[in-house]
Amino acid sequence: MIVSPCISICKTDPVTGYCYGCGRSNDEKKIWKDEKTTDDWKKFNLEEIQKRMEGWQLESFKESYNHKTKHGISLLKKKMIDETK
Repeated sequence: MIVSPCISICKTDPVTGYCYGCGRSNDEKKIWKDEKTTDDWKKFNLEEIQKRMEGWQLESFKESYNHKTKHGISLLKKKMIDETK
C-alpha cells in the first residue's frame, strides 16, 4: 500500500490550485481516495507532486512524509498530539 501524501497542511494555493502541504490538486486528492486507483499511478503522482515543490516546502514535505510512512502519522499531527499531553 502506498501512503497518502497528505501531511495535514490542507491549504490550497489560489494561484496554482495545489495544496501547500502535499502539492496535489483537488482532482488528484479525489483520485487518491478512489479504490480503483493503482499503486503505479500513486507512485507516479508522488514523483510529480515533488517536482512542483522546491526549497523549504520540498524538504518539509519529504521530512513529514517520511515520518508518516514510518510512524503512521504526519509531523504536524504528532506535534498537535504532543502539545495536548
